[in-house]
Amino acid sequence: MKKNKAKPHILLVEDEETLAIGLEFNLQAEGFEVDLAADGRQALELYVPGKYDLIVLDLMLPYVDGFEVARRVRTQDARQPILMLTARTQAADKISGLQAGADDYLTKPFHLQELLLRVQGMLKRKSWYETSTEDESQVRFGRNEVNFDNLQCRSAKGAFQLTAQEAMLLRYLIDHKNKVVSREELLENVWNIHSDVETRTVDNFIVRLRKYFEDDPSNPQFIKSVRSKGYLFELKE
Repeated sequence: MKKNKAKPHILLVEDEETLAIGLEFNLQAEGFEVDLAADGRQALELYVPGKYDLIVLDLMLPYVDGFEVARRVRTQDARQPILMLTARTQAADKISGLQAGADDYLTKPFHLQELLLRVQGMLKRKSWYETSTEDESQVRFGRNEVNFDNLQCRSAKGAFQLTAQEAMLLRYLIDHKNKVVSREELLENVWNIHSDVETRTVDNFIVRLRKYFEDDPSNPQFIKSVRSKGYLFELKE
């Protein structure tokens, strides 16, 4: 049977059977095509670069945990969107998930509507990012070079690779260069979060981008703070 290519394709990785069946049913009801994996090993067997529009990935899995699944996926496709589900509420666990390659996370227990909004938001951002990078996939500023296709970068500090979320934030700042963007605007358009509580998330990502691209992160030349307003990517023509 031929697949409907118009449907976004999601890999759902969840070992809790009741939750997995419920999520699969509701995602399909929203018009998504869903492949279900019950453990990390099966997820890696199903995964093929470019096959899925999104991976919804539980953290605590049999055989291979979510951290390792995310890391292995990242070695094959730096731009694969990954939403991590976790029962762990400690900040360190969330940071570890982001460092492993997750683009966003949702803490269990969660409301179904919140999950669906996160999924829709991530797919929307994926589409925006792909459109945004079509005409300008490589950007240079100062001694920095960024390839938004493969997320490979080079700066005065050497070569490195961005995560997909870091790249989306940088892309948004560059697309709005020389304009002040608020934390709330970044949360809404880059993270699809409507909350004043999460503004710390933006600050943490900005700190990481400055470490990558600024010669002196404490005195940034490109990614600047505008007191009580937000951030400014300054690029002189």
